Amino acid sequence: MGLITVFLISSYSCEKAREEIDMPSLDISKQHLIPIPSKVVPSNSSFRLDSFTRIVTQGEDERLAEVASFLADKISQKAGIRPEVNPETGNEGDPVIFFRQENGVSWPDQEAYRLSISKDSMILEAPTAEAAFRGVQTIRQLIPEVSNDTLAEHPIWPVASGTVEDHPNFGFRGSMLDVARHFFSVEDVKKYIDLLAYYKFNVLHLHLTDDQGWRIEIKSWPKLTEVGGSTEVGGEAGGFFTQEDYKEIVAYASEHFMTVIPEVDMPGHTNAASVSYPFLDGTGKPLKLYEGTRVGFSTFDTRKDTVYAFLDDVVREISAITPGPYFHIGGDESHSTKKHDYIYFVNRVEKIVQKYGKTMIGWDEIAQADVDPSSIAQFWADAENATTAVSKGMKVILSPAKKAYLDMQYDTLSKHGLHWAAYIPVDTAYIWNPETYVPAIPKDKILGVEAPLWSETISNIQELEYLAFPRAIGYAELSWSLEENRDWEDFRVRLAHQTPFLEMMNVAYYPSPRIDWVKPPEKSREIIKD
Repeated sequence: MGLITVFLISSYSCEKAREEIDMPSLDISKQHLIPIPSKVVPSNSSFRLDSFTRIVTQGEDERLAEVASFLADKISQKAGIRPEVNPETGNEGDPVIFFRQENGVSWPDQEAYRLSISKDSMILEAPTAEAAFRGVQTIRQLIPEVSNDTLAEHPIWPVASGTVEDHPNFGFRGSMLDVARHFFSVEDVKKYIDLLAYYKFNVLHLHLTDDQGWRIEIKSWPKLTEVGGSTEVGGEAGGFFTQEDYKEIVAYASEHFMTVIPEVDMPGHTNAASVSYPFLDGTGKPLKLYEGTRVGFSTFDTRKDTVYAFLDDVVREISAITPGPYFHIGGDESHSTKKHDYIYFVNRVEKIVQKYGKTMIGWDEIAQADVDPSSIAQFWADAENATTAVSKGMKVILSPAKKAYLDMQYDTLSKHGLHWAAYIPVDTAYIWNPETYVPAIPKDKILGVEAPLWSETISNIQELEYLAFPRAIGYAELSWSLEENRDWEDFRVRLAHQTPFLEMMNVAYYPSPRIDWVKPPEKSREIIKD
């Protein structure tokens, strides 16, 4: 520990406290954390979070102070007090939350963190601001819903003490949101980001185009949104993101250390584009806007050079406003494309994606083409395609529809969703091992797990939340937590205690009867979020 660190901690956490307070003994290993951390060691006391608490940061990463301010804001939302961040002065004995960027430690990866909590101090050590942000989500979950007003003359929130050492099982932990079948607003997407970030997701995949709608402005091809963005499933009004809207989403995701992956589905799922610009069409059939849910009837003309000139513009414009490394080309259910044409198309589009500095992702069907090993296959339906991808040196994202599709119904009584792949109740969503789900795919070839949410049957944020939660919380743990730490019976108890957060955030989650939900304290419902 450096001299500066010693000085800062001693300045804010001398043994002589502002008040002599006998803090309660709390067991940090029983605090219902999700995802469950790699290692938790209790010390059976508690940290004093109160109006005198301060947050101090030390590190070269300029975003560390932003993460500290994020925590201060969330404490304010939950408890109604906002700790000062890096104040110029502080009183002896005030409790301190200390963020320290620690580069001299051999971390498991760049998202690992260590949280050490005592009566007077809470020290979060991490190699990067991103890792500190993951640790902040753990701190948020450790803060009780209500204060203990019997400890002192002012409200105190006792935070269980001990040590948490944590790092992710997979570096890619995502969810996909389909804004093409039904459109969702910028504010809806931001709320989804808020919820995902709380459970340490780090990828938001946006399915931006499909037969029913084109949802991203392309300045060089304006009819894509003028015409193709005007409809959605069921005949509702549709909509689209301007490039400024999209940049706002990307920036908000970045604030939450989340990568946005744009998807333009092709050569199938392309009716909205072909109606907007008929030269793109490869079916030769009459074109009209589509508001149903059938798949496989559309295709681009894969042998026309002007199609690739069009796609060059699309990839160029979207890539220019997407700082993340990935571009998703879809590639699924292209039943109206002859196989040799499909292979030719994927090969050409891959080169366009690479031209603009992105790594290509596609649904598992792309493994049939002569794909570069740097590209990524997303397994959703065909394990043989996924293993073929691995044999070509590619990595795989796991999104098996029978286990990970958030749009599948929970059961026969579900209000929303489909069941063509399976019914997926909360326990089925959790009880599977990504590491061994496809035996022929070794763990080092698995980039991570993604839970897709297709929107054929939902049209507003409440219906989205009904399908996503609580199952997305389980996928968070499957993605982050080590296999040996995952256990359904333990998880269902921790899941039952997520109600205070879900209700504070006004999440219209499905109260699965397989979970003995814990009623949140009434006071937690009075906190108003921004």
